[in-house]
Amino acid sequence: MKASEAGQQREVLLVDDDDAVRDALSWLFEGNGFRVRAFESGEAVLACPEVVAAAGCLVLDMRLSGISGLVLFERLTTGGRCPPVLFLTGHADVPLAVAALKMGAADFLEKPFDDEVLLARVGDCLQRDSERRNARAGRERVDAALRQLTDREREVMQHVLAGRLNKQIAEALDISIKTVEVHRSRVLEKMGVKSAVELAGLLASWPPLE
Repeated sequence: MKASEAGQQREVLLVDDDDAVRDALSWLFEGNGFRVRAFESGEAVLACPEVVAAAGCLVLDMRLSGISGLVLFERLTTGGRCPPVLFLTGHADVPLAVAALKMGAADFLEKPFDDEVLLARVGDCLQRDSERRNARAGRERVDAALRQLTDREREVMQHVLAGRLNKQIAEALDISIKTVEVHRSRVLEKMGVKSAVELAGLLASWPPLE
């Protein structure tokens, strides 16, 4: 996947303590349309949390001077919102890389690796990050919409999601059918949908309303 397809607005963070490797990979990424920010140590990355939060992919050498790549990954993961991580490993580091995959790393490449394969994996990581950010943004929008609902509107919405008719809802809540219609209309408007079916689809993956 090319940078234009993966989202050029997100940077690739490269962490390698070998100056020559860091320069070569930076040139490779930039030459293929990716924006890149290079670091020489895990400590330098930890000192820039805002850069990490904005990045779309972290290309990380397993063996670094100071804290290792695996330790850096653990700390970023614990801190939350770690971008997809692609580990670069030597043969002896493969067991560690497999362990990192089990901890949530996106992938790893064993040295020496093919440049085209590396670029494709980075593109995959950027796409994965974009999808994750879009999902998070969607969740935040729906959460904001749910907070706008009154207690009565939330009650009506629960009944709507259960497939009940306006008459049944009115009887259950001891209110008029007209009042149910008003609340139902306001729920749909606030949630940004046009029907009960759309509402159910929007909330399908959400936890039950409290």
